[in-house]
Amino acid sequence: MFKKTSTILLLLMGFFSGSAVSAPSPEVAAVHIMTEALLALKESKSQGKSSIEDVEDLIVSQLLPSLDINESTKQALKKHWSNLKPRQQLILKTYIAVSLVDSYSSILASYDDLDSIKISANPNVKRKDNKAIVKLKININGDTKPVIVSLKMILSDDWHIYDVVFSGVSLVKNYQASFGSHIKRKGIESLIVKASKKLKRHTESECPVCIAMNFNKSVLAAQ
Repeated sequence: MFKKTSTILLLLMGFFSGSAVSAPSPEVAAVHIMTEALLALKESKSQGKSSIEDVEDLIVSQLLPSLDINESTKQALKKHWSNLKPRQQLILKTYIAVSLVDSYSSILASYDDLDSIKISANPNVKRKDNKAIVKLKININGDTKPVIVSLKMILSDDWHIYDVVFSGVSLVKNYQASFGSHIKRKGIESLIVKASKKLKRHTESECPVCIAMNFNKSVLAAQ
């Protein structure tokens, strides 16, 4: 349930990119993202574009431009982030992006019915500087038990989402725990080697995520 819900939310992140001079409030942005995203997913499926590859293309084109992967990775690595070289940071950012798309494309492709959706934002938004936490109530297809999620957002030119929290579980903190455990046991260089091996497999064939992240084989070849 967590994966399915967080997957929809991750896709939904990608559909907001405003051109206005000033960004809307985070809660308005969050509801807009959710509504537009589900309509786009529904439209894609109605056109017969429901394969894993179709959904992956949708995630890459709509999600990644509006996700702050840099902030997500920075939060996941904590104190280790500032000690990494730009090349190492790119490897780990791309690793997270690829992992998300790999994990969620098949799940999103399994959704058949998105007939009705009701979304509301709690007006009591937690804000500090350029960050905000927006709590949303989501009801899909008349489900009697709405889903409650929190979106952690950061404002640059527009509001971008860098974390999703559902049932008290944070996607970023999951990576934080996984990375932290690996670093503690084997060191940061071992984590980079592990990420590089996965990305090498992806770059051996067409990798839309890698292209979107400006990642290619030359990054892995560099010392």
